[in-house]
Amino acid sequence: METPKPRPTPPNATTSSGALRLGGGCFVAPAALDFTFVRGSGPGGQHVNKTSTKAQLRVLLVDLVGLDDAALARLRTLAGSHLVGEGADEALLIADHSTRSQADNRDACIARLKTLVSMAAKRPKVRKPTKPTRGSKERRLEAKKREGEKKRDRGWQA
Repeated sequence: METPKPRPTPPNATTSSGALRLGGGCFVAPAALDFTFVRGSGPGGQHVNKTSTKAQLRVLLVDLVGLDDAALARLRTLAGSHLVGEGADEALLIADHSTRSQADNRDACIARLKTLVSMAAKRPKVRKPTKPTRGSKERRLEAKKREGEKKRDRGWQA
């Protein structure tokens, strides 16, 4: 059986230099995306046993252009079990076998990569602690007094 040709990426998904835009100012060269197709698992009968539609995407972290060190650290945390290898061989391994189509599974892998990278590129909001206002302190103390009175009134007097 002949394997279907991959779908061309939409023109708005790439930059003028041909790099794939991942979000958060990060790019990756299409040549850095290493796709392999293997037989899927689970139910599906004859089709799943005879066709290689499960897509596996491997991207080296050094090939992701535009991520600073903090964003790479966030990506490592977010990726979790998708992270394989060490040092220069450290890579993201994303797999998908949700559909019967190689092209759709390939697109799903790219979408998952874009989601991971854009989430990692976004800096978390820094919490600025605030002091309680005078009114909130008074309301808290008043509520404590009411609760104490309620509990004191529950008691059995001998």
